Amino acid sequence: MSDHPDQADAALLELSRDFREALRHSIYLVRRLDADGELSAAQLSTLKMLLDSADDGGVRVGEIARNLGVKVPSATEQIIKLERAGLVRREIDPADSRAVRVNLTREGHTAVESANTRRNEVMAGILGTLTDQERKALADALPVIGRINDSVQP
Repeated sequence: MSDHPDQADAALLELSRDFREALRHSIYLVRRLDADGELSAAQLSTLKMLLDSADDGGVRVGEIARNLGVKVPSATEQIIKLERAGLVRREIDPADSRAVRVNLTREGHTAVESANTRRNEVMAGILGTLTDQERKALADALPVIGRINDSVQP
């Protein structure tokens, strides 16, 4: 980047745009990894979120909605479907009786593990087409992507 602020800002904006576009296409890729699975991408994302926070006593519906980028009624709809399938359970939040926390059931945990296995196998096939140098570049980029993700976590 240049020492000139306008050029630096323009380069940063261009990198930002390119990175966002790469992420958007990556989201599409991830959704297609298990296109034949029984769970929708949104349902699986919800289950993964619950798995990641299993030690925290569940996740509030509002937080699920924020993480999925949807309104609370849409998140509630997904949760109801998952609950009917026996994959999650809703419980009153012990810290606030007006709030509901959602927890993963044993069946939900199994569903996440199964979907992850299928997706990882498909992704391994894709990554297997890369050169050793490309795989190393990807592995080297993962901590940076993790840091970016951590910067936007609540």
